[in-house]
Amino acid sequence: MPYCYIGNSNQPPSDVIKNGIKIFYNTYGCGPTKILMIIGLAATHDSWGPQIKGLVGNAKPNDDDVSDGRSGGGDDVSSGEGVEVCAFDNRGVGRSSIPTKRSEYTTTIMAKDAIAVMDHLGWKKAHVFGHSMGGMIASKLAALFPDRVLSLALLNVTGGGYDCLPKLDRQTISIAMRFLRAKTPEQRAAVDLDTHYTQEYLAESVGSETRRAVLYQQYVKAISASGMQSTHGFDGQINACWTHKLSRTDIEMIRKEGFLISVIHGRYDVIAQVSHARRLAKKLYPFARMVELHGGHLVSHERTKEVNEALLDLISAAESKTSPHDWTNLPEKSTGFWSMSWSPSNKSKLEGGSNNGSVMIGIAERFRRMMLYIFSIFVLAFGYIRRIPRRIRPVRVSSGHT
Repeated sequence: MPYCYIGNSNQPPSDVIKNGIKIFYNTYGCGPTKILMIIGLAATHDSWGPQIKGLVGNAKPNDDDVSDGRSGGGDDVSSGEGVEVCAFDNRGVGRSSIPTKRSEYTTTIMAKDAIAVMDHLGWKKAHVFGHSMGGMIASKLAALFPDRVLSLALLNVTGGGYDCLPKLDRQTISIAMRFLRAKTPEQRAAVDLDTHYTQEYLAESVGSETRRAVLYQQYVKAISASGMQSTHGFDGQINACWTHKLSRTDIEMIRKEGFLISVIHGRYDVIAQVSHARRLAKKLYPFARMVELHGGHLVSHERTKEVNEALLDLISAAESKTSPHDWTNLPEKSTGFWSMSWSPSNKSKLEGGSNNGSVMIGIAERFRRMMLYIFSIFVLAFGYIRRIPRRIRPVRVSSGHT
């Protein structure tokens, strides 16, 4: 089985294998173009299946043919020059180790896990793609190890912390309550569908059935067959999301290296709000391009063709050394981290509004953030209060879907 073992550099290799963290990975295809894929909360590496197939030609792991998992696979039908993809299970899920302490789960620690996998494979650089929590990890990797990144794709990502909270409306409150009450694979599958996809997509016909009915059976089967994510793993990965933050220094480190970035997001994502993705993309101007698609949180599954085309465009632009100003589709802004052109408090100035109006917008934005923070504290407290008297463990997520 292809594992990367992570331990203290002072430990002998035998102790690292015995006592260290093991990260399960698979590689697909073979070629000079290297792509590292980092998946999101509670999901395993095979959730990247539609993208792996689009980039390599099929989603058959190399390890099925070659014992070391580093070569083989199918013919590349996308780039014509050969692509090798590596996707892995984050710590806390799937066949990777599951540390018991929440402090062992942060996006910084998990970014170092990803770099360890690259080192294990002998990759000096790679195109790094991340989805949801995986996007947080990928952005932290890009800030800490910018010289290892050829390009960066962030799918349905947020800035962490309060940004992880969905917008407050009747739909998301209903989903949250159903999530807390879900106790069976059937209940969990039903709420997952409404969390991951748009209602329009779920209502589409697939033969004689709706897509909702087809996906529901797939989700129930996956949850029942693969088992539930452990409590330690789920709590730990939630901690990684909640404590994640890209500082001003992190943003500047990413911008300084100069690689191209694609921020890809479903407009109707009820988990990661598109407004947060837009804000992040603007901070990364002129290196970032914003790609908004008609989809939900799993836009990579709902709009596979468009997402794969966006990823191939990013790889092509990076390898042809396209100028950032030719790559970006964001409006030009002045230099500096807190640029007036994207600051909410200056929106009315740019549209011809008054200074007083811009001040009020800025105050309203800060108030909104404060209310989201207060709401997040309430949600966390409510979850713990429910578990204590009833001895209910957190609902554990299937390892097959994000």
